[in-house]
Amino acid sequence: MSSCKVLQTEVAASDLEHQLKANMKEQPQLSDDGVTMQCPSWLNQEYMEQCLRSHYNDNELEILKFQAMPCLGKGENYLGVMTRVKVEFLLPSKNVTKTRSYVVKSMQQDKIFNEVYGSDVFLCEMIIYEKVIPKLKALLSDISENEEIFARTIAVDRQRSCLIFDDLNERNYFMVDRLKGLNREIVELLLRKLAKIHAASAVLNERQSGCLESFQRGLFSRHNDKNYSIVTGMFDACKKFVAQSPGLQDISQKLEKLKDNYMELCLRVFDPIANHLNVLNHGDLWSTNIMVKYDPVSSKPLDVIIIDFQFVVWGSPAIDLWYNFNTSLEEDLHLNKQDELIQNYYYTLRDILKKLSFQGHIPTLHEFHLQLEEKAFYRLHSTCFIQPIHRCIDTGDADFATLIENTKRAMRFKESCYTKNPYCQRIIRHLLPKFERKGLLCLNQ
Repeated sequence: MSSCKVLQTEVAASDLEHQLKANMKEQPQLSDDGVTMQCPSWLNQEYMEQCLRSHYNDNELEILKFQAMPCLGKGENYLGVMTRVKVEFLLPSKNVTKTRSYVVKSMQQDKIFNEVYGSDVFLCEMIIYEKVIPKLKALLSDISENEEIFARTIAVDRQRSCLIFDDLNERNYFMVDRLKGLNREIVELLLRKLAKIHAASAVLNERQSGCLESFQRGLFSRHNDKNYSIVTGMFDACKKFVAQSPGLQDISQKLEKLKDNYMELCLRVFDPIANHLNVLNHGDLWSTNIMVKYDPVSSKPLDVIIIDFQFVVWGSPAIDLWYNFNTSLEEDLHLNKQDELIQNYYYTLRDILKKLSFQGHIPTLHEFHLQLEEKAFYRLHSTCFIQPIHRCIDTGDADFATLIENTKRAMRFKESCYTKNPYCQRIIRHLLPKFERKGLLCLNQ
C-alpha cells in the first residue's frame, strides 16, 4: 500500500484538543474508597469476550476459561493499571480452540490520579495507536523497513480508557531490570528503532502540514503543568542530598539559587526550535517501557519492542535521547559512552530520512550534536531528578500520590530515592560537578 493512500486521513491538530476535552466527560467511576484496583472490576469474561469477538470478527466466539492478574510491582508503573488476562476460547467459524494471553492497560482508579490527569494521558495514547502508529508503519513499509517496533493492539476502548495488547511475554519479550539498566546490546537495538520512529514522524509531519505538532504535553511542557509538583518535590530532596554530600556544598548553594528559574529552564527543553530537526518523541523512554527478547541459549538480546506512548511530544529528539541515556543505562554507558550512542542513532536517523525523501534540512552529525547541546539541561534534569525515581530501591511508598504530592510521606519517599540508592548517589556525585562546569547550574543559560 502506498504511503499517499495511507496518509490521506490527516491527524488534524485541532482534533486532539477537541477529543481531549470531550473525553473528560467519559472518565471511569472511582471505587468507593478511592483506592487503585489492581484488576478493574469491569475486566471480566464477558468484557473480554466482546473485545475478542470484534477482533476476530466472529460473534459466536466463546471464552471457555478466563483468568486476570496484576502485571507489575510497585515502582514499575505509576500511571496505569496493567492486568494480564489469560483466556481459552472457541472460534466456531474456524472450528478451533485457542489459548492466548493479553495485557490490558487501563486508568488508575483513584481520586488523586483523576484530579491531576483525568483521562488525558490515555486518550493521547489511544490516538497514537489508532491514528499515528499505522501511518508511521506504512511510511517505513514503503521503504522496506518492516521490523516490528510497536506492540500489537487488540482493542482500543475509549469509553473505559483502556488498551488491549498481545502479551509480549508469550513471545519471549520481557522487561529489563530497572535497577540494572540497559546494556550496550539492548540500547543499540532500541536506538535503531527509535531513530526510525523519529525519522518517520518528521516525514509524516512534513507531508501532512504539521499534523503531529499538536502533541505538546509530554511529561513536562508549557501545555502540561500536571507534573510540576513532582519537579519541585524532587528538587528539594536532591538539594538536601547534595548539601549533605562531601565536596558538593558549593553546588548545593547554586542549586538553591536556581530554584526559582528551574521550571522555566526545564520547560525550554520542550520548546521546538524552528530551524532544528523536530520529531515526535516517545516522551517517557525509560527501561520499563522497553520489552526485550533474548536468545534462549546465549541470553543475548535479539530484539526490542517499545511500549507506553502516553507522553508523546513534538520537539527535539534530545527529549528522548537525554531522558533515556540519563535514567536507564548501565553505569559505564551513562558516564562514558553517550557520544558513541548518539553517533549510532544519528546514522540510522539520517539514512531513514534520506530514504523517505525528507525535504527539510538533515543536520550533519556535528550540527546534530550542537542541537542536542541546546537541550542539555535535560541531561541534568533526567540524571538528578528523574533517575532516582526510576531506580528507587525502597518501593514501599512508591505510588502516584507520593510522586505528585509533597506531604511528609511523599517527601520521605522522594528523599529515600537519594539516601537509599548507592547507584544514584555515585552517578550524581560524578556528573553534577561536570554539569556545573558546563554552565547548567547558571541562572542565565
